[in-house]
Amino acid sequence: MADGREILYFDTGPVSRTATDTRDLPSTTTHSQARFDPLLGEWVVLASHRQTRTFLPPADLCPLCPSTPLRATEIPESDYQVVVFENRFPSLSTIHANLPAREEGSPLTPLRDGFGRCEVVCFTSTHDSSFARLDQRRARLVVDVWAHRTAELAALDDIGQVFCFENHGEEIGVTLSHPHGQIYAYPFVTPRVAAISANVAKHRKAHGSNLFGDLLAAERSAGIRVVAANEEWTAFVPPFARWPYEVALYPHRRVADIPELDDAQRDAFAQLYLDLLRRFAHRFDTPMPYIAAWNQAPTPKSGVPRDDWWLHLQLFSIRRAAGKLKYLAGSESGMQVFISDTTPETVAAELREVR
Repeated sequence: MADGREILYFDTGPVSRTATDTRDLPSTTTHSQARFDPLLGEWVVLASHRQTRTFLPPADLCPLCPSTPLRATEIPESDYQVVVFENRFPSLSTIHANLPAREEGSPLTPLRDGFGRCEVVCFTSTHDSSFARLDQRRARLVVDVWAHRTAELAALDDIGQVFCFENHGEEIGVTLSHPHGQIYAYPFVTPRVAAISANVAKHRKAHGSNLFGDLLAAERSAGIRVVAANEEWTAFVPPFARWPYEVALYPHRRVADIPELDDAQRDAFAQLYLDLLRRFAHRFDTPMPYIAAWNQAPTPKSGVPRDDWWLHLQLFSIRRAAGKLKYLAGSESGMQVFISDTTPETVAAELREVR
């Protein structure tokens, strides 16, 4: 790209890609850093340069649409299938900064640069579409893209975890309405994955079995919280769901991350995931905002065991009823204790009825 960022095109067949970025862009600069919270034992990322990022532009000024002779965008080509490029306003950066070991005046706050990589994944060149409207072939291509980028990013030095996700809907906080997702390559293992890994290890020691596998087997056997399934995957509402509408997608055969999925698993995921997204889109009069979050194993370089990790996707919405959102108020935001307004069994039954 004009400012040195990398862009990659992914197509289902051979396509000639020759367009160049003609924009006059300044070199990308970031001010990311991570500060360690000694009370919670977690890293907090500060990225003040993101205050100036693009915010809800009109469709004719969308930076994720293909370029035209009259307007150059982030994608130089006049059309595309799936595109990945480095975020212009990244939360993390592959630039190492020379920072002190501790924050000034706070000896209990270790400091490190915000090393990592943030990528944007555009699912389609059609602005007024969505992932739910993709055909199965395009959805499968996106799965292959996630696998490709996970493998490439996990191989980078100092990367502890790769996180593929999509924020959908303005209520979620999406600032660009064009269908897209993101990938973060963190320099550490995130709190969620670290906590799950610790509990998986405890379960293995106490019961001699895989916690993920035991949970999946129980849900498939009970069936009351299963929303949909095929030969390779089961989608169910977790019995401990914290979000008003939440579904977990598990492959029947354990893999640690997306690159380990075989062709049959990738095809079956695309089919089942599109089914679920369409149920989310039609549960109410308007499509539900949602977050789709891949839970992958930490990278081999992270130092966190991967042997028992079971890849899964968490799909959830903050909508609790028609016209009503779930706000993370005092208990959730202050104490991280979720109070649910729905029951998993009811939600599963409602989603099963959606056609």
